[in-house]
Amino acid sequence: MSFGGLTLDHTGLKSRHEHAMEKSYIEHREGGYWIKDTRISLDSIVFAFKRGASPESIKRSFPLLSLEEVYGAITFYLSHEEQIDSYLAESERKLDAESAARKAEARAANPELFERLERRATGSLS
Repeated sequence: MSFGGLTLDHTGLKSRHEHAMEKSYIEHREGGYWIKDTRISLDSIVFAFKRGASPESIKRSFPLLSLEEVYGAITFYLSHEEQIDSYLAESERKLDAESAARKAEARAANPELFERLERRATGSLS
């Protein structure tokens, strides 16, 4: 029996093509994971999802994405959770190290300013 190019036999619904259809929503580029053909990082979607945001809420935060792309990103994350969590943890470590290095450089470049700021923060202006 045929329905719109698909055939149904005793094993169930089969495509007229022998390959499975798969749509990729995520691409790995520039050392990170991104929603395909966008500048929106998977990180952004994962952090919102982990905070408990619904896919519909995440979509409202990223109006350039379709709801399908949001679900696709979440599905990718859940399918590769250990790998993505490791990637996110490593990214956070790198960011913290870079931030500490920038703070140290700024402090070395202008120690008097930082001393005044510290005195102001502790309430001992002199």
